[in-house]
Amino acid sequence: MFQWLSGSRRRARLETVDALYEQIVAAARRAHFYSEWKVPDTPLGRFEVLSLHLFLFLHRLRGEEGALRDIAQEVTDTFFREVDHSLRELGVGDLGVPKRMKKLARMFYGRLASYGEAVEAGDRVALSAAVQRNIVPDRAVWDEASELAEYLLKANAELAKVGEDALLAGNLYFAPLPQEHDRHGP
Repeated sequence: MFQWLSGSRRRARLETVDALYEQIVAAARRAHFYSEWKVPDTPLGRFEVLSLHLFLFLHRLRGEEGALRDIAQEVTDTFFREVDHSLRELGVGDLGVPKRMKKLARMFYGRLASYGEAVEAGDRVALSAAVQRNIVPDRAVWDEASELAEYLLKANAELAKVGEDALLAGNLYFAPLPQEHDRHGP
């Protein structure tokens, strides 16, 4: 572990963490979530979609040891640093940031648990309900939740195929969204 934390390995580790986090963010920023699946295009809506993708990444790395466990923690730390930064950019004052960060952390870790159970069971209905409850709790009906749940199950399956070497090299693969699938084939 200490070799992973020192010298040129430290620089390589940081590059890996940055590359993985950038791919998670890029996956979460795809317009389809907001335009077709009607996730609110708000700071909280974007937090939710980013949380979904970080969940998928962390779910893939659950149970890993050594460098991959360290990477999972560092990507999570990066996520929370970025959330902190975003809150400050939105005008939340220094005294309000810790309180909001605690709330967002509780939300995030609660989502990890509910999504994890549904994904492990391959339960699209439970996953759809969890996604709706977390992303658009004020809507009685959100038909797109089922499609989003299906995407999450497919993305989970694709990430399961990403090997340790690819992850250590900073490479991820999330399932394509419907319009990407149509454009690139199966």
